[in-house]
Amino acid sequence: MRAMLPVAAPDAPRLTDVLASAIASVRGEPNRLALGPAEVAIVVLVDGLGAHNLRARAGHARRLSSSFGKRDVVRTVFPSTTAAGITSFTTGLEPGEHGIIGYRVFDASADRTVNLLSGWEADRTDPLAWQPHATLFDRSVEQGVRAVAVGPGRYRASGFTRAALRGAEYRAAESIEDRFAAARELAEEGGPAVAYVYVPELDMAAHAVGWESDRWLAELERVDAAFGDLERGMPRGTGLLVTADHGVVDVAAHKHVLIDRDPALVDGVRHVAGDPRCLYLTFEPDLDAAGREALVARWRAAEEHRAWVLTREEAIASGAFGPVASAALARIGDLVVAARSLVAYYDGRDPNPGPRAMVGQHGSATDEEVRVPLIRAGAYAR
Repeated sequence: MRAMLPVAAPDAPRLTDVLASAIASVRGEPNRLALGPAEVAIVVLVDGLGAHNLRARAGHARRLSSSFGKRDVVRTVFPSTTAAGITSFTTGLEPGEHGIIGYRVFDASADRTVNLLSGWEADRTDPLAWQPHATLFDRSVEQGVRAVAVGPGRYRASGFTRAALRGAEYRAAESIEDRFAAARELAEEGGPAVAYVYVPELDMAAHAVGWESDRWLAELERVDAAFGDLERGMPRGTGLLVTADHGVVDVAAHKHVLIDRDPALVDGVRHVAGDPRCLYLTFEPDLDAAGREALVARWRAAEEHRAWVLTREEAIASGAFGPVASAALARIGDLVVAARSLVAYYDGRDPNPGPRAMVGQHGSATDEEVRVPLIRAGAYAR
């Protein structure tokens, strides 16, 4: 029997529950995470801080680790990549529902691939068309709970911010310390309010030099110190959560798989999208049924020993994407190749060699990539 993509049990806590539960707690309502009432909720999302990463470096994050119990883990979405994860966090929807279903995806209307994290302007992509659903911030404001997003100024007006963070007031703060301080200031202003704080530095360090590097550890120590300062200094009645959009694995350069080196794997493939650890392959439109079956079989023979290799229909049937809207179907591609071992897939014909310099990787469905912490403090402490 073919190995299917792993999915969380229906009652397991998910990243999609985190912000929704925090907002509900401010409104004094029951919630999936059983958070107690809070006047102000602060939810910090540390990009790339997986549960495995934090536990392996607990000695460098004593404040975070002291609040991180064995049960304080939630499962992020598939694919485990920032665009999909943050949009699910801010909408409460699975990637198949909101449509931001990967880092780079196929745009059938223009026969091209588009970058759904940082390429909105360059690709002339309409955020409201690609992600049409109301965010939890939209609903929060409608329900009388002030919503604020705190992050670097360069993201304030980006297409991704408009797709995933609309409804929230955006406060720019450039350093990790300044972002935590801004969250404390919001708490001091009083509620009902929710603050989302975004920390991209660990993910950036991991991509550049790996999560086992001194640079990554230094960023983790900064987050830990800022968390400790906020926890000690925030007003009573403030709930504090720390989570992440995905974990990270380091992939050595000799573990890169250049798919174009085997012509049989790219013959019939029109577009290569997704992430290096979760490829979406779109086939040529004139490839007949026999040709499609043969191409799928070649990929399985070549890569099934180290990856989940599933047709779009099989991947959707696994439930990994959640319910899939019709607009998102083509974005998945005809074949999904998600790494199970420490490899990363690249197309050597890509004129931009920059991504191949990345060390830290994510996007697939391994435990290291999909299990993320949910640290509770303040009014949310167990």
